[in-house]
Amino acid sequence: VQLQASGGGLVQTGGSLRLSCAASGIMFSRNAVAWYRQAPGKQRYLVAAMSSGGTTNYGDSVKGRFTISRDNAKNTVYLQMNSLKPEDTAVYYCAAGPFIETIPNRGYWGQGTQVTVSS
Repeated sequence: VQLQASGGGLVQTGGSLRLSCAASGIMFSRNAVAWYRQAPGKQRYLVAAMSSGGTTNYGDSVKGRFTISRDNAKNTVYLQMNSLKPEDTAVYYCAAGPFIETIPNRGYWGQGTQVTVSS
């Protein structure tokens, strides 16, 4: 199983980025997918998740600014990030697993992509 995240970079406050994560080796359409982030010295934080049926969850700090989506034909999950803030700076990880709740401990994880928001 491989999850390959891309799309990170440096952006100014208020800007936008779209992260992508291509999966292989799993029945992608049957898995929940999620984006987490971790900043230095902080715990891993659930940014957004989507079940195989399309139900979404968002972290409180990103609601209304970030959107998770998936393209099952391309085995890819996306994270559209708008109105970025310096506190969004972190390494962003994509993950997948049978259910959203099982991802943290039993999911498959990608390598992470750095997002830096300058003030």
